[in-house]
Amino acid sequence: MSATLVLPLFCLFTAGPVSAIATGDPAKGKDAYGQRCAACHSIEYNGTGPAHRGLLGRKAGTVPDFAYSAALKASAVIWSDETLEKWLSDPEKFIPGQKMWISVPDVAERQNIIAYLRSEAHQ
Repeated sequence: MSATLVLPLFCLFTAGPVSAIATGDPAKGKDAYGQRCAACHSIEYNGTGPAHRGLLGRKAGTVPDFAYSAALKASAVIWSDETLEKWLSDPEKFIPGQKMWISVPDVAERQNIIAYLRSEAHQ
């Protein structure tokens, strides 16, 4: 395989998902969050799941006054677009032994939820 063919293929496979995550729609993500996440989570307060304000850049398992699984507390995960993509796609595969039992199978919906969480980071 020539170098001129390898580089475009490399860019296609490495840049695609990251740029797709960055294009999520926060307004659609707010709706999806309300439908998929709000039964257990809130931006502002702990419920069945931990609060999400300031999620991006935070170490997993560190929201005060929330009872995390040992697996999540022991993980080295820092929440980012990429780690949230993996988490929402299949939490148990990403961090075995965690407690979240729901996933978001649709890529666009995950991207929108991540964009919404990013938009709510420090408001």
